[in-house]
Formats: sequence, C-alpha cells, structure tokens
Amino acid sequence: MPSHADWFVYILQCADGTLYTGIARDLARRLRQHNGELAGGPRYTRGRRPVRLLWQETASDRAAAQQREARIKRLPRPAKLALVGG
Repeated sequence: MPSHADWFVYILQCADGTLYTGIARDLARRLRQHNGELAGGPRYTRGRRPVRLLWQETASDRAAAQQREARIKRLPRPAKLALVGG
C-alpha cells in the first residue's frame, strides 16, 4: 500500500479519446478535480469530461514524479497506449 508521502504519475483518457498525463499527491482528489466535482482541475480536461484513469504508478518524491511525467509526455501515443496496456 502506498504511503501518504508518495506521489503518483497517471494517465487519463478524456471523453474525446485524448490522453492526459499528470502527477498528484492525492490521486482520488485530483481525479475529482479533473471531472469537475471539485474546483481546481486543469483547463485541458475541463472541456473533455468525463475522464477516466487508465494507468498510475507511484514515485518516491515530486522530482521523480515530474521526471517520469516528462518522459511519458515525450512518448508517441502508441507507446503511451502500450504502457497503459502493459
């Protein structure tokens, strides 16, 4: 079970089929923001709701999460889908 100090890197699928990659400390709260249940969601997903979580992984700290997020964002869509499916 992840500790409260963990960070999460995640990939969402938006209603229009696009993928969104992000990081969060409280993933459940962040998903509620993405879906408009709580204030504070990113502009990208605001017009592409509902979103659903496809993939997540933990990172030991914010820096590690941001580095992993950046690497994933550079991947082409087929590689992201392979990551999600694997």
